[in-house]
Amino acid sequence: MKFTYLAGTSLLLAAATACSDRAVGTEPSIRATLSAASFDKGGATDRTVNILDACDGPSFAAQNPPVLCTRNGGVTFDQLIAQLTANQSAGAWHFAPSQMDAKVGLTLFAVNKGGEVHTFTHVAHFGGGIVPPLNALSNNPVPAAECLALLTPGHDDDFIPPGGTYDEDVVASGTSLYQCCIHPWMRTVVNGKG
Repeated sequence: MKFTYLAGTSLLLAAATACSDRAVGTEPSIRATLSAASFDKGGATDRTVNILDACDGPSFAAQNPPVLCTRNGGVTFDQLIAQLTANQSAGAWHFAPSQMDAKVGLTLFAVNKGGEVHTFTHVAHFGGGIVPPLNALSNNPVPAAECLALLTPGHDDDFIPPGGTYDEDVVASGTSLYQCCIHPWMRTVVNGKG
């Protein structure tokens, strides 16, 4: 059973490309060109969500196929799988904060401070992502529709490489849900205030 999880989980980027006939770049996209440091303080009107993980580069790279992780040290690939098996989540893989208020008209910045590629995807309902074994391990068997849409051409900017950023304006009052479509237990709730 472990082989299934390892093989599926190592498809982290391959899953995103297999169904779409496009490459998912590891270089920051147009929307991900500013450094993470530029958002650390944030303006009085901006809101920042930090995308965090603690992947261990050598153990992730040792998978077949290799899983991209730019960090050295941290949680090994086997430890990540063990945490998911036991808890259906891995604490070091999360969005911070997990909930926030933001006024309509503000810009929401997602900053990837981890070592893996992530997404910060606005979804109607939380669900699974694009890596079926991670969906199973995190008890998210039904992928969010918006995550499945990432497998179609034209969504290159949705994949945030390590050190990259993603921005989106808060356009409506009410609750907005965001999740990582690779690691579906990574979530945040934004309460838009008019």
